[in-house]
Amino acid sequence: MTINEKLSTIQTKFKSKKSRFNSFGKYNFRSAEDILEATKPYLLELGVSVTINETLINSTPMPILESKATISDGKHHISATALVGVDLLQKGMQTPQQFGSASSYGKKYSLGNLFLIDDTQDSDASNDHNKTPMNATQIAKAKDFIKSGGKLDAIKAKYVLTKEVEQELTTL
Repeated sequence: MTINEKLSTIQTKFKSKKSRFNSFGKYNFRSAEDILEATKPYLLELGVSVTINETLINSTPMPILESKATISDGKHHISATALVGVDLLQKGMQTPQQFGSASSYGKKYSLGNLFLIDDTQDSDASNDHNKTPMNATQIAKAKDFIKSGGKLDAIKAKYVLTKEVEQELTTL
């Protein structure tokens, strides 16, 4: 079996539940550790290993971590990468936490890229951070707010806007 066939086997059979819960954002998610744990049954069966390597890229205004997930059968390998900025201005975090957070995120997404994990329902794709859709009364108030000099970003911070409502508000 080629390395491509081995990877394809994992990609099609792979299951990793979102078993962790973020109480701040109120969403379920999976971590890099969850993904790696879910791959373990395939490693011996297929004679492959999975590794993750990280490289720091010095850039301005923020450093970038490149996370590279690799599957290898000892002779051949296939890799996938993810790039993540390290926000050194993140409030409430010390520098090691800022790098650790970026590292965790990069590992998760490089593994997701390698194993073709569909995260369209993941928090990063779907979390509305407790914002509510606007009803007709709120839309009318939003229009008055914009007309009186208010900013659209203030409305977006509180409500989920449909494309139609956002377009209406931007044309006032």
